[in-house]
Amino acid sequence: MINGIATAPTGPRNDNKKMGNILFIAETEEGKLKTYSKELACKAVELASQIGGEAHGVVVGKNGTAAAEELGQYGVANVTAIDGPDLEPYRGDAYAKVLWDFVQDFKPQIILATASNNGKDILPRLATKLKAGLATDCVELTIAGGKLKARRPIFSGKALIDVTFSSEAQLASARPNSFPLKAADASKKAKVNKIAATVENIGVTVKEVKQSEKGMKDLTEAEIIVAGGRALGSGENFKIIRDLAEVLGATVGASRAAVDAGYISHDHQVGQTGKTVNPKLYIACGISGAIQHLAGMRTARVIVAINKDADAPIFAKADYGLVGDLFVLLPILTQKLKALFGK
Repeated sequence: MINGIATAPTGPRNDNKKMGNILFIAETEEGKLKTYSKELACKAVELASQIGGEAHGVVVGKNGTAAAEELGQYGVANVTAIDGPDLEPYRGDAYAKVLWDFVQDFKPQIILATASNNGKDILPRLATKLKAGLATDCVELTIAGGKLKARRPIFSGKALIDVTFSSEAQLASARPNSFPLKAADASKKAKVNKIAATVENIGVTVKEVKQSEKGMKDLTEAEIIVAGGRALGSGENFKIIRDLAEVLGATVGASRAAVDAGYISHDHQVGQTGKTVNPKLYIACGISGAIQHLAGMRTARVIVAINKDADAPIFAKADYGLVGDLFVLLPILTQKLKALFGK
């Protein structure tokens, strides 16, 4: 029993505790590995090779063995799956406790996670216990002088800054879609170490988990996002956003103004008080471009703005702009794309 955590390994543990190793936290949803965790695995393997160490993955939660095994296809040699009855559904204090126990045993030089809701919850807890530096929401990770160097946005995304660490342990969370995802190699296998964990004295009880809108990728994982603003005027009018998103295989996003007006639920909100996204294509429809919204999407590869106000701030950030009535333009664009894609 360590710090209220009883652990019982059901397979061999990794005894390699030398500095230079990288531990990355992989996430699953309904037992399936998240795409951004695959990207993080590829980056961790790349960084570990530069410091003569090993990239070791850890999957926490129910039935994580299959996801742990899948990480081997991305070059990860060793993965630990931590399972237990107290780890479903997700609770930050329970996850942080079992991960802290594992970190004390493994002693990695670098700990990485995705800048997802879970990653933003867990990594600061570990950094506090380790008395270590933490760089959040990073868009690039490199090795300089044998230590981690992280590039992250500041001033609501207006500038980028390179961060280095003076602490022995170095922690960073990476923005989804920041790193290339290498092709999976089914011939590669990971050695999976299993730990059964029981967590005691957890003060939080989860009574209900509400499923977000089905059939769409989470905003943080989406490669294409079609977002609507207050100019839509109602929740019913979001249908033209959804129609375009369906043709493109995109996820529906929204500004805070649209969410506050009750047009769409908060899980669609992009921005400083919503989700930070990093898609290949972001189409902003009827969104003025307030700094709080730009902070959540300005690192998108290509930004398209559709707004009837030619002076809307969003056009200053957009790669392409359409000035006009979105209620006229979006149905035309949707029909043209349907014809183009043969749908």
